[in-house]
Amino acid sequence: MKFLPIVLANLGRHKIRTTLTILSVIAALFLFASLRSVLTTLHQNAQFGGAHRLITLNATGLVFTMPVSYGTKIRSVPGVRSVSWANWFGGKYGDNKSFFGQFGIDPESYFAMYPELVMPTDQKEAFLRERSAAVIGERLANDFGWKVGQDVTLQGTIFPGDWTFTVRGIYKPSDPAIGDNMMLFHWQYLDERVGRWGQAGWFIVEIDSTANAATVAKAIDDQFRNSSTATKTSTERAFQASFAGMLGNLSLLLGVIGTAVVFAILLVTANAMMMSANERAGEIAVLKTIGYSNRTLFGLVLAEAGLIAIVGSALGLGMAKLLYAKANFNGGGFLPGFHVTSATIAWGALLAIVLILGSGLVPALRAAGMPIVQALRKVE
Repeated sequence: MKFLPIVLANLGRHKIRTTLTILSVIAALFLFASLRSVLTTLHQNAQFGGAHRLITLNATGLVFTMPVSYGTKIRSVPGVRSVSWANWFGGKYGDNKSFFGQFGIDPESYFAMYPELVMPTDQKEAFLRERSAAVIGERLANDFGWKVGQDVTLQGTIFPGDWTFTVRGIYKPSDPAIGDNMMLFHWQYLDERVGRWGQAGWFIVEIDSTANAATVAKAIDDQFRNSSTATKTSTERAFQASFAGMLGNLSLLLGVIGTAVVFAILLVTANAMMMSANERAGEIAVLKTIGYSNRTLFGLVLAEAGLIAIVGSALGLGMAKLLYAKANFNGGGFLPGFHVTSATIAWGALLAIVLILGSGLVPALRAAGMPIVQALRKVE
């Protein structure tokens, strides 16, 4: 600690250069934390899924529906405990700048299937009793200021017209991966208004044992293989992971971007440290003359790089952690549960060490190994 004033004095000689270098490190670590958090959130969400739940879709694709009568046939498959279903609604609210999902569900079976949707019992019962009722996630309530008992009107896109729902409950997910920005309403209300449509977007199938998942999935699909609407059944986890797969090799892309940014900042910091060391060659010679050892000079130069990297990294990682937590960021609904993990902070700390070594090691070695006579020649 006795050499800290010397380190601070050296960094303070060129305040603008030091400040810009620290800001570069802050930007690099903030971007690193942001990009890595996207990947960790996608990975965590892909892992979401009850061990006893399967998802049955139209084999042609997610956007194609199936007769809701399939539910009865699926329920008869050995190993199936219960069945529910849902439909994507696709309505717009207000200026449509804030995206959120709306789903028509079979209420009783759906809530029994998803205990992760937690809400007061009286609100749940009120929702079950009223055909035009809806429940919303806590985020929607906060973002739009919606209250229990309030009427909300959506403009239908897939199902044209104005659709008015009465908010009867606000849920809070026990698992953040399920998202707190959905609106759920009665599938029966949707079915009645479109003239007894009788179609389901997907079925959720609860099975009695995870060991039977593959067998039950095959039995369901075999049952409808030769029908006009064939099905494709998979585990809920595989269903969630398929959405991440739609984004392509996002992991590689973000990884390359993050690595390029950190490498660029490493070069900037190394250049600043080299300039600083060269400018002080005469001082280094004087310090050697009065008895400072090569080891001490090595440590002083490396400490300058270390202080820049530590301050910049701490601020960059800390800003990412606090900013996303404060803003309750969720990527416009596509990244529920988004947050900067402890592992990301640990990786950021490791990057800080790489920055210290990469930017300070060469200047420190040059300062320690420079002969006194050669150093004095650099004095103008």
